[in-house]
Amino acid sequence: MSKQPNVVELQRVEKHYGSVTAVHALDLAVDTGAFVTLLGPSGCGKTTTLRMIAGLEAPSAGDIFIKGTRVNDVPIHKRNLGLVFQNYALFPHKTIFDNVAFGLRYRSVPKSEIAGRVSTALDLVQLPQVAERYPSQLSGGQQQRIALARAIVIQPDVLLLDEPLSALDANLREEMRVELKRIQNKLGVSTVFVTHDQSEALAMSDRIVVMSEGRIEQYGDPEDVYRRPVSEFVANFLGHSNILEGRIAGQAGSAVRVEVEGLGSVLAEASQPDRDLDGSVRVVIRAENIHLLPKSNGPACALDGVAALTGSVTTVDYQGQVARYFLDVGTHSLQVINPIDGRPFAKGAELSVQVRAQDVILLPASAAAKG
Repeated sequence: MSKQPNVVELQRVEKHYGSVTAVHALDLAVDTGAFVTLLGPSGCGKTTTLRMIAGLEAPSAGDIFIKGTRVNDVPIHKRNLGLVFQNYALFPHKTIFDNVAFGLRYRSVPKSEIAGRVSTALDLVQLPQVAERYPSQLSGGQQQRIALARAIVIQPDVLLLDEPLSALDANLREEMRVELKRIQNKLGVSTVFVTHDQSEALAMSDRIVVMSEGRIEQYGDPEDVYRRPVSEFVANFLGHSNILEGRIAGQAGSAVRVEVEGLGSVLAEASQPDRDLDGSVRVVIRAENIHLLPKSNGPACALDGVAALTGSVTTVDYQGQVARYFLDVGTHSLQVINPIDGRPFAKGAELSVQVRAQDVILLPASAAAKG
């Protein structure tokens, strides 16, 4: 059997605005039914990439394929795409029914089918009772659901979502995050989602594309991108990381011993494939992977595969179920996120700081963030 083409494929796609290159020779493939997130800071090229897939921007170079067909010169209304934007873009003078039905009428779907398809879409977003209302009569979250219903009612080949949750408050945003993924799973529609919010990307995605300065820094499943960042940029952008300079100092049983100037010795798993590690390295330790314990009367004791240091709390950032601490450890200030058992540690507390070898990520010195 011949392999099905990727639903979306970008081959060496670029976008230039005068002398500024917003997207550099980008290659990307989206599998059938996948939820792929373009993640990165403002100005990284993620929205420009989505707009080129949609046909709202023309690529300056390269080719864009949808279901195996090159669409560089195909206008947006002929690409069969569902679009949802941050601002909903609902027609204020039309009823919800007419808003959702708009794309069907534009495509000359028979009138006998429209009512049933609109009803199905409204049921899917759990708003079957609002068909005769107007957008101004709905909450922000309800308007966002209607925008989604309008996008999916046309049975698109690809669903494109440009920061659709960023205008919602925190609680509603989490609720819509779950709903959006539920609907996408139910429909099985291939989806490209743009966000700068790491928690959204990690929670919703099958694959994450981390972008910086118009280039892909890393592309992989959420756990791999989070646990095995390939660069300092990715480690910093996803989660809270401590990044230190170190030097490999030899073996310590099944682990590698790394000397960190001003901190001491830490251990890292010896097997980190696909990494050219020798001599100077960047040591990445996630804030939640540092474990704090009350300091015993004796010196810190390293367990098998665990580096034990001592530190003093300088700042406590109370967050309810967890606290983020900043500690002076050696000559470094480390950030640590730990669950709260009873009460958080107090400012000034002397603590034992433990780091397991399996939680230490080593990057080649060349992976340092661009200055």
